[in-house]
Amino acid sequence: MRRVAVVKGPRSLETVYRALDLVPVGEALKGWERVLIKVNFITTKSWESGATTDPLVVEALVHRLRELGKEVLVVESDAQMTNADKAWEASGVKEVCQRLEVPFVNMRRAEKAEVEVAGGLALRRVKVAKLALESGRVSAAKLKTHSETKVTLGLKNMFGMLTAKHKFRFHLMGIEKVIRDVNTVVPPHLTVIDGFVGMEGKGPVHGRPVKMDTVIAGVDPVATDAVAARAMGFEPGEVEHIRLCREAGVGDYEEVLVVGDGLEAVRRVFARA
Repeated sequence: MRRVAVVKGPRSLETVYRALDLVPVGEALKGWERVLIKVNFITTKSWESGATTDPLVVEALVHRLRELGKEVLVVESDAQMTNADKAWEASGVKEVCQRLEVPFVNMRRAEKAEVEVAGGLALRRVKVAKLALESGRVSAAKLKTHSETKVTLGLKNMFGMLTAKHKFRFHLMGIEKVIRDVNTVVPPHLTVIDGFVGMEGKGPVHGRPVKMDTVIAGVDPVATDAVAARAMGFEPGEVEHIRLCREAGVGDYEEVLVVGDGLEAVRRVFARA
């Protein structure tokens, strides 16, 4: 039975800790000395906009991962229109990293590795940062709608593991299939979805912020996204990349045990893009 934590609470470290303590974080990251926190920096907007990962979520993750004895890095890659370094500062995560002495790595400038995608639907090979293959991975995602993929949660966040700045060509290949292919190569070992402030409507950048006071966490990335999608009023089967990742064996959304405060405590029908 896959466990997914759904926690309702004020924006605080304690709310994030409560979600993390309900899922087997240590077991999921066992064997990894270094862990990457993959944030969502698609824009230089701050966390209050609902577009970027809340620095408080990053801080809570750093503390919990260090308690497990892990070396921690925060990572992101440049996007088509966004410099990840500038977004790191604008989001407020830079202050957290500097205060806690956590390195930030823009993966576009890191050493690269090319990996074959077995049974790829859109890609035969992907180029990612070498350290992404050599580390545990946490998807510190957002609870947002998306104009192309309906939602952007933990699985979509891993699309940013691609190190090319100009990612539009991947959209032309079929972004849902690309998300599936990337997650077969570098799936997250832990997904934490920041819903303190989510986004509805014209996401992932220009939608309306929605105060949800919610954190959703799990070690099965498909199950976690499925629960988050349901919290937003979507069925996971209607989100193509969630369905494709399930079919590829990245995870599953059958036999999921929701722990914590439960879906009904946080469910809200988000306006679609």
